[in-house]
Amino acid sequence: MNTVLHKASTRGHVKHGWLDSYHTFSFANYYNPNRIQFGVLRVINDDTVDVGQGFGTHAHENMEIISIPLEGELEHKDSMGNIARIKAGDIQVMSAGTGVYHSEYNKNHDRTVQFLQIWIIPNQQQVEPRYDQISIADISKENQFNQILSPNVDDQGVWIHQDAWFNLGQFALATDCQYQLHSEYNGVYAFVIEGNAVIENQELQKRDGFGVWGRNTILIKADKDSKILLMEVPMNQ
Repeated sequence: MNTVLHKASTRGHVKHGWLDSYHTFSFANYYNPNRIQFGVLRVINDDTVDVGQGFGTHAHENMEIISIPLEGELEHKDSMGNIARIKAGDIQVMSAGTGVYHSEYNKNHDRTVQFLQIWIIPNQQQVEPRYDQISIADISKENQFNQILSPNVDDQGVWIHQDAWFNLGQFALATDCQYQLHSEYNGVYAFVIEGNAVIENQELQKRDGFGVWGRNTILIKADKDSKILLMEVPMNQ
């Protein structure tokens, strides 16, 4: 078994006035040669956007971009003609493919927006850009992990162009779980959104990240009032 631990306090951090952002992996002006990616998991940005502010129109290509709001709501506009608001309890996916422009704004004037922006390197290049969002509150049950993303169009949750599976668990009670990986070539990166957990005997706190590979199953002990995101991804591009 191989592991990597990224404590919350060791993340890259930037504050641009309207944006307060923590980077698990190298991003923009934050560069750490030992923290480029975990397999095909390239970016985990933990962003807080101030009232009435946001990201202006900018371009992406050949990347699977997943947004998970934690508090508040964010307005999305893109060059495919989509205009939508995503809020806590939703998940959004955008396959940038051959190229797409989009913007993200907090249109509220009374509260900030907190969201995770996650980038996955796709297994297909130059695909037709696409956008989707769903309410994961509609498919989630407490005290267990619920699949919110997969490579399969007909599966529960959204889908992306990669052999990756995301599971989100919200635990009102202390719970022991076992996660079964889909492939021996995959690893799991756990991100503790809230609370505390013990994963393969490693104690984790809020916003800690922990990667595990070289195992078929992973043991997780989630504390009461914790929220944990598991991202299973191929370890080789």
